[in-house]
Amino acid sequence: MQIVETTNEGLKRGFTVTIPAGVIAEKIESEVVKIAPQVQLPGFRPGKVPANLVKKRFGAQVHQDVLSQTIREALDKLVADHALRPATQPDVALGEGYEEGKDAELTVSLEVLPAISAPDLTGLKLEKLVVPVKDEAVDEAVARIASSAKRFNDAEEGKAAATGDQLIIDFVGKLDGVEFDGGKAEDAALEIGAGRFIPGFEEQLVGAKVGDEKVITVTFPEDYQAAHLAGKEATFDITVKSVKVAGETVIDDEFAKSLGLTDLDQLKGLLRGQLEGETEGQTRTQMKRQLLDILADGAEFDVPPSMVEAEFNQIWQQLTQEAAREEDPAAALAEIEAEKEDYRKIAVRRVRLGLLLSEIGQANGVEITAQEFQMLVSQAAQQYRPEDRQRFVEYVQSEPMVAAQLRAPLYEEKVVDFLFDKAEVTTREVTKEELQAAIEAEEGEAGHVHGPDCDHGHEEEKPAAKKKAAPKKKAAAEGEEAAEAAPKKKAPAKKKAAEEPAAE
Repeated sequence: MQIVETTNEGLKRGFTVTIPAGVIAEKIESEVVKIAPQVQLPGFRPGKVPANLVKKRFGAQVHQDVLSQTIREALDKLVADHALRPATQPDVALGEGYEEGKDAELTVSLEVLPAISAPDLTGLKLEKLVVPVKDEAVDEAVARIASSAKRFNDAEEGKAAATGDQLIIDFVGKLDGVEFDGGKAEDAALEIGAGRFIPGFEEQLVGAKVGDEKVITVTFPEDYQAAHLAGKEATFDITVKSVKVAGETVIDDEFAKSLGLTDLDQLKGLLRGQLEGETEGQTRTQMKRQLLDILADGAEFDVPPSMVEAEFNQIWQQLTQEAAREEDPAAALAEIEAEKEDYRKIAVRRVRLGLLLSEIGQANGVEITAQEFQMLVSQAAQQYRPEDRQRFVEYVQSEPMVAAQLRAPLYEEKVVDFLFDKAEVTTREVTKEELQAAIEAEEGEAGHVHGPDCDHGHEEEKPAAKKKAAPKKKAAAEGEEAAEAAPKKKAPAKKKAAEEPAAE
């Protein structure tokens, strides 16, 4: 086999590879001899079909299989002999006019990973912003639980319902005087002021008393989940069967026991832990972005254009999808279009950081154990139906690229943890608002880690860009499902490209 380098410019490489016809012919003959005992043809005993007849009958398919395998072996030899680290799958073209009996001439073009030196980690300094959990915050959390767990008792006879009271009602919903499906309920509990029914429903029941029969008129929201009711005006025939008032919840050991705990101290301890956990993730994000900014400042090497393009396409797809969900999609898209080149620069930074993190991890022996990887596969398999999970596991085992994608997030975090351990970390107490402001002010983005076990280009997970996407409007709250005038939906959280991981 003859290999000639034709291009060596920056990270681009080009080669011509010539595979002699004799090599291919020899492999074909060997394959024919191998499969002949397995071939069955009329008139021949099993395993006694002559090789020349096997070749005549199956030669075209054997030739194609052998050629494909020989090309793969040639690429492996090319990569090994020239010590290449492909950034992406090589582009291979078979010369025009090739046919069996001729030399196979291949044109191979690819991009390689840059040579990267692991940075000197001596003197790495980071500041860790922590938010202490105050007793007042714990008490507020306990009070919220007590409020949600409140119990209602029958009110005094003749009491008019007020905000905060609970009514037990029967209702029948009608459109143009005709009852509609799903608009009827009996013994429905309604807390006035809780906002669980469609707008205007609860407010019209203020002042109601036991035995009252009322007809109220409401308009379903335009974005109501049932299309046949969306934006429609409807009436509801209401019968008030009971008026209840909220009983006082005493926050003590007995209250904690009613929640399945031993005492109030245990409840407060659990809530304190939850509150600390809420800010621990933000603290890590702030430290990680700070770390990546430091690494990015010292990283000055070329990155493969194809990897940058793939990264940019991922960022752009995420942003355009979010823009399409905006109240004014056209305006949102125009906003991100105006900053398109900024996003491309972010793609460059992300790829560069990912390569650098990978180099640091490999240079310092950061690894994912077999047990950790098995856990990753098991967790990923849970998203499939039980009968498909084993097939997914087998698929991961047969596809190195898929396995690399699963390893990526954990590998990145292990490299980051390694760097945290190496750094000199100082701690400063801040408020929750100050921590959030620090996160938004930092321009760090997580890298696209290219793990040490990837065989070409290390396709792994990377967080999305730190650019701010078009503003996200709150979705209009929906009413209760027609039967109970359905609960309001939470508006989708506002996303920033910088805060949302984008898997490759």
